[in-house]
Amino acid sequence: MKVSKQNAEHYVWHLVKNKDVSIIHERMPPHTKEVRHYHTRAQQFFFVLKGTAALEVDGIIYDVKAHEGVEVLPFILHQMMNRSSEEIEFLVISQPFAQGDRVAVYEEED
Repeated sequence: MKVSKQNAEHYVWHLVKNKDVSIIHERMPPHTKEVRHYHTRAQQFFFVLKGTAALEVDGIIYDVKAHEGVEVLPFILHQMMNRSSEEIEFLVISQPFAQGDRVAVYEEED
């Protein structure tokens, strides 16, 4: 089956979703971020389609522009952020499937 943003799930579009791999097309509004976390099994590849993302990987923040990507291995802390005033879009490719494999790491507040 051919998959696109028009026929996939919600604003997080699952393009491929099985036990071995997932490919998700995500949209992130301006000035938002996900929770810092790591995966115990899945390795991931983040590939920016539109805009510039800020991706923290093991304490280093990378500005990832359209058509650039970053690999994140299991047990490595990471956090996707949109620090810009424009929406960003990116692919998250996980192998194996990352659902249920995520361990959130919350920051302590002062």
